[in-house]
Amino acid sequence: MLLAGFGVLSLVHRDAWDVAESFLEWLHISPDAHYAQVFLNLADQVTDTKVWAVALGALTYSTLRFFEAYGLWRERAWAEWLAMISGGIYLPFEIYELMRRLDWIRLGIFLVNLAVVLYMVYLRIQDRPRVRDSVPSAGTAD
Repeated sequence: MLLAGFGVLSLVHRDAWDVAESFLEWLHISPDAHYAQVFLNLADQVTDTKVWAVALGALTYSTLRFFEAYGLWRERAWAEWLAMISGGIYLPFEIYELMRRLDWIRLGIFLVNLAVVLYMVYLRIQDRPRVRDSVPSAGTAD
């Protein structure tokens, strides 16, 4: 996501139509095709303000994911809650996509995300003892 944000940021002070047209040419897609025209029309509406907003959104999302990864690495409860909630947010959309069209890719993505969310629920229910909690305090005798 961070790389995508930087990629979007590279569009500042550039003509998005030219970039989109070059992209279609690189993919060997005729600019006269219907969806190519939709893509080019969207590119024509891109402004520097919108580019900065998307880049800021990508930075914010990446920062949140880095904090979540740090917290999970350090076995922090708040990170497990964050992972459970942020993964659970996607489940209704994935279920909708599965109902719309069932295929192996959609099913795989749904099952992996569901497994992660269920594992986070398991960790929160289990509330396993932490390594830092098992260290005796300085005032106790062994």
